[in-house]
Amino acid sequence: MNHPEGGSAPLRKTALHGRHVALGARMVPFAGFEMPVQYTGVIEEHRAVRTAAGLFDVSHMGEFRLRGPDAVRLADLLVPTSVAALPPGRVAYSGLLTEAGGFVDDVLVYRIGDREVLFVVNAANLDKDREWFLEHRAGFDVEFTDESDETALIALQGPRSREILAGLAEGFDPLAQKYYRWAAGRVAGRPAMVSRTGYTGEIGFEIFVAPGDAPAVWDALLAAGRGLGLLPAGLGARDTLRLEAAMPLYGNDIDETTTPLEADLEFIVHWDKDRFLGKEALVVQRQRGVPRKRVGFEVRGRGIARHGYPVWLDGKQVSRVTSGTMAPFLGRAIGMTYLPADRAEPGVEIEVEVRGRRLPAVTVPLPFYRRPRKKKAVRRNQDGGGA
Repeated sequence: MNHPEGGSAPLRKTALHGRHVALGARMVPFAGFEMPVQYTGVIEEHRAVRTAAGLFDVSHMGEFRLRGPDAVRLADLLVPTSVAALPPGRVAYSGLLTEAGGFVDDVLVYRIGDREVLFVVNAANLDKDREWFLEHRAGFDVEFTDESDETALIALQGPRSREILAGLAEGFDPLAQKYYRWAAGRVAGRPAMVSRTGYTGEIGFEIFVAPGDAPAVWDALLAAGRGLGLLPAGLGARDTLRLEAAMPLYGNDIDETTTPLEADLEFIVHWDKDRFLGKEALVVQRQRGVPRKRVGFEVRGRGIARHGYPVWLDGKQVSRVTSGTMAPFLGRAIGMTYLPADRAEPGVEIEVEVRGRRLPAVTVPLPFYRRPRKKKAVRRNQDGGGA
């Protein structure tokens, strides 16, 4: 998810805009769209996702498809994760990197087939990312298609999401679908691609449908979850949920000045790949050591750390808060920032400047929240082992 963008251009509307208005959502400008920030309230929607389920419209996200003999080869150039090693049906979290190793964007990569790869990109980066793909496809036998306007995306998230989706699914089994896998089938009778992914730290699904089918699928999911605690949820709860789960937000926690090694995202880098954009820079940084690392912290004093607030260490300002909030489910003021690598471990005392006052805080392990785990025997049968 991205931070909001300003600008005077007319706001776009998703295929579900009418549903949001009818449900009484508070609509706000976001990445060029008019989007629901909340319905009944951020705290209530957040807690619904943690304890039951929430339904999000994330149709503002972008979808790019590569087709052709070199689709996988181009994808492998653009991201540090090995796309060639992904079998069809698998998904990977990764990043588009500059030659210096910084993030152009963070993305989800879907291996569709031997000659086809789908990327889901952040809405606020859509134009920049499109240009990035077109710039680097020279010399590759590949067709690039921007399918953002032809795709609606609905996220069903929460511990009861499987139960809600199961009664509407045809051609795939939500109860058996593993983490970071996608399946093709039908939802509420409409053709859909369903991915067991999300941005909340909970079990959940992201459902790709045609814009014309989105209202019917949305209505069917709401109806199926009515007695199970499902609530429609807005971007406000989506942001607090992802922060509790320590998932980075592009433009806040990562950007073109941040490498995966600094952001504690080295897992996306497959070092055995022969080539990808940014590899040389990352190899050097790995050898020399990173100058800073992303860390989590809890505020000990009374106050909330917000994005941009100064962070002090040993009496010196060393950084700023990249993301911060009062965590609705945890009931604590939390945040993320970057600290010098030699001080980036749990238990380091820092201060966060809030309205001219320095509040005590301490670094803590990430993520702040992990969903409750079932016993191993059950999870092996019902879950891919992820969030």
